[in-house]
Amino acid sequence: MLTLAVVVPLFGSILLPVAGRFSERARNGLAILCALCSLACVASLAPAVLQGRPVSAAILGIEWLRADALAVFMALISMSVGTVIVAYSFGYIAHYANRDEYYFLVLLFLGAMMGLVFSRNLIALYAFWEITAIACWRLIGFFRSADDVRRADKAFLVTVFGAALMLAGFVAIYAQRGTFDLQALRGTRLPDLAVALILCGILSKSATLPLHGWLPDAGVAPAPVTALLHAAVLVKIGVYVFARLFIDTFEVDPIWRQIVPWIAAASALVSAGAALVSNDLKRIIAYSTVSQLGFILLGLSVGARMALGGALLYLLMHGLAKAGLFLCAGVVEQSTHCKDIRKLGGLARTMPVTAASFALCALSVMGVPPLGGFFAKVLVLTGTLSSGHVAAGLAFVAGSFLTILYLLRAFSAVFLGEGAAGGPLPREGTRGMVSAVAAMAALSVAGGLLIRYPARFADETVRQMEARP
Repeated sequence: MLTLAVVVPLFGSILLPVAGRFSERARNGLAILCALCSLACVASLAPAVLQGRPVSAAILGIEWLRADALAVFMALISMSVGTVIVAYSFGYIAHYANRDEYYFLVLLFLGAMMGLVFSRNLIALYAFWEITAIACWRLIGFFRSADDVRRADKAFLVTVFGAALMLAGFVAIYAQRGTFDLQALRGTRLPDLAVALILCGILSKSATLPLHGWLPDAGVAPAPVTALLHAAVLVKIGVYVFARLFIDTFEVDPIWRQIVPWIAAASALVSAGAALVSNDLKRIIAYSTVSQLGFILLGLSVGARMALGGALLYLLMHGLAKAGLFLCAGVVEQSTHCKDIRKLGGLARTMPVTAASFALCALSVMGVPPLGGFFAKVLVLTGTLSSGHVAAGLAFVAGSFLTILYLLRAFSAVFLGEGAAGGPLPREGTRGMVSAVAAMAALSVAGGLLIRYPARFADETVRQMEARP
């Protein structure tokens, strides 16, 4: 099951362009089947890892893959949201050229994400990391205009340069210990230079200040691609690797527990301020992603058990809600051919499902009870304050207030009011697109009402990371 979770989307992606030559329906069916198969394989691993029994898989006689609670938790988030995004794409992408390439890259991306999450070797982790960068480069520039290509190149260069520095850090680890195997490296104390190099790669991938500029520019990509980048997969890679390396595997100097929270706080506040003054709907949501990633990074870095559990829980809640926001933005953009919130308004009258879904997802990101984002944010802030990081915690209280302001501003400008005069009234998207945004909103609500179940998973993940030798 572990091997199939990685192999099915990777090799299935290669078959999609071939299937597309014969039948669009066959290609679409194969794409969703591969995603669902990988998701089912990941879900089948959950019972074992929750009982403290990690699962390993060998390829060519070498154990390259390992599933523990942290890996399965992240993989479930990524593949669940990724599967919904694939289904949403059927309606959104149907009118554009290069559809075979699009589905090939999306499945390749999801397969690389599974490989990265389950890698037990630093070189395998780096290889899958770079595959995601290549796939994202092509997806961001999907529409092929000069501006699209420039922004895609920017994203590629920033993340690949960060990855090169991270690789240098991995080489430094090999020079010290003579292995790239994460299990053999558990408990190793890293020199500060290696920590700094790896952190550069993490911050570039997770679009954290000062390496955040590429992510808002990536809003030129199709809406399902931006949802894939911002919500579930790409930007979450960085914070996942932070947890995997600096919490689960290596020991680092305590000074980093002072430095990283302030990087996270600065990133959250600056990006929240940028979201508050932006007028491009997708750019507002993108800056929100940068801000919320700072929140997750804070919880992972302060060293408090409660904050760590909250950060993992917010990985899930933010993934569901932010995917919903971007998919709603895609429905709005395709119906109105506009992303400028100053030129929109009144859409709730003709797009009620999209408006309600956007509102529910936004409330979760704001941290309004009883939605899932509320519980995660309370845990992170409580753990941060109890661990002595009072100033950083207060900075995030300010960031949470700004989150409420810019999301209310966006919702009010797009869905309330009178709207633009003249022209045909915009309508809801296709049935598949509307079903996808409604599903994300429903999951955001369910995440709060059924919080005990993901919370238990997050708590078991924290327990296993604390139990390392």
